[in-house]
Amino acid sequence: MSEIITYKEVLNHKGLKNTRHRNSILELLETSTQPLTADQIYLALVNQKISINLSTIYRVLNTLVENGLIIKTNTVSDNKTLFELNSFEHKHHLVCMECKKITMVDECPFEEYEKKLKEKMGYTILGHKLEIYGVCKSCREKENNGKSIV
Repeated sequence: MSEIITYKEVLNHKGLKNTRHRNSILELLETSTQPLTADQIYLALVNQKISINLSTIYRVLNTLVENGLIIKTNTVSDNKTLFELNSFEHKHHLVCMECKKITMVDECPFEEYEKKLKEKMGYTILGHKLEIYGVCKSCREKENNGKSIV
């Protein structure tokens, strides 16, 4: 996002004030390899010596979600809310039920299905989200004392 236009320009375009906290959260989410909880965001910003309250984190996150700049996802396994930068790219996730690691999936099995739904139901499909839950290879190997199954 920062290569194309700055966060200041994005916030201004949405009619939002350009604040240090909003910029810090957007920058953190941009550099993260996976979605983060509000607590993880808070700890990361505190570690960067940025003075911020957890309540401020939640207010900023809600504002950014409402304005489509970040995506909010609830995980089924532990009922946590995760946040990630809305890169406006199509993506899906694999979620490990043991270590909670989230892995991006490149392929999408629903492109043809969306077309069929559009034709059959008359919907204009705006997007979809898919999360697949399981146990990652590392966690399976730990459970089996280093012996990989499958």
